[in-house]
Amino acid sequence: MNQRKNLAVLAVLALALTACGGGTTKSSTESQNTAGSSNTSAKADPNAPLKEGLKIAYLPKQLNNPYTDVEVGGGKVAVGELKGEYKLVGPNDASASSQVSYINTLIQQQQNVIVVAANDPNAVCPSLNQARKAGIKVVSFDSDASKSCRDAFINQATTQGIGESLVKMASELAGGAGDIAILSATPNATNQNSWIEVMKTELAKPENAKLKLVKIAYGNDDDQKSFTEAQGLLQSYPNLKVIVSPTTVGIAAASRYVSASSYKGKVAITGLGLPNQMRQYVKDGTVKKFALWNPADIGYLAAYAGAALSSGQITGAQGEKFKAGKLGEYTVGADGEIVLGPPTEFTAANIDKFNF
Repeated sequence: MNQRKNLAVLAVLALALTACGGGTTKSSTESQNTAGSSNTSAKADPNAPLKEGLKIAYLPKQLNNPYTDVEVGGGKVAVGELKGEYKLVGPNDASASSQVSYINTLIQQQQNVIVVAANDPNAVCPSLNQARKAGIKVVSFDSDASKSCRDAFINQATTQGIGESLVKMASELAGGAGDIAILSATPNATNQNSWIEVMKTELAKPENAKLKLVKIAYGNDDDQKSFTEAQGLLQSYPNLKVIVSPTTVGIAAASRYVSASSYKGKVAITGLGLPNQMRQYVKDGTVKKFALWNPADIGYLAAYAGAALSSGQITGAQGEKFKAGKLGEYTVGADGEIVLGPPTEFTAANIDKFNF
């Protein structure tokens, strides 16, 4: 009983700290994150058996998102293989602080692993650090939390590779020159911002000098807002050649708008999308190419990484290896990053080979 009371008190303190930290500076973030970095002294035992009955909870950026549904579905399959207890919780909106209360509840429920796609890399940190103090392993996936408040990060592909791929597709669709715009998710989304920074670097290179980024719009991973933002981009920039949307909600919404407008065949849509969601737009000629990895494999890999951490097979240190069921062996990279693999480019020639 005392332990539960202590955990509840810690959770309330974490929530209070988050509510007061509207403008977190670098120094204050570092001081918050230091508390969660106690696992660095642990030693990995690669021969340790995987524990059964682990309680593994998934906290995506938001529920009822087609991409998220596929991701956590893969996690549920993996947790079943691991003979663990699967749990799914999360907000209906992707705001920065919307995940904090869920983390605090998961601490009270004494989960073994929390798998989280952070809406904001810093807002979740105080609560995640309290979870780690309580012995819970934290695995971020898809959208990273600050590296010092989680044990490992499951990345879809390298940030550099995704950013380069997005610019490559945009350049090919624009014929190497012209105005392009980005339709992102939320302004604080870690993964989106990282990819966009790489895109900016790529666009600054001499070979891309004729491409001009005119606007970065935010649809907040909401279908209707993304639809409206796509409409606004096309109306505000009459010379726009390509909209690049590195979010499955955004690319589908932009494609839906263009497919039924006079812009069809004049403005290209590309980015990151689900084949099943994008199939109709590829077949009707609205979309020529887009890319993605298998989201189910991200959720699947996250469960095995969490189990390996909780079982002591790995600590999250660079160079450690573990087996992830049907996906095979993986090696932990720098800063606890575990990369799923390179993205696949989808076109009319291959889209019917994929079903997710």
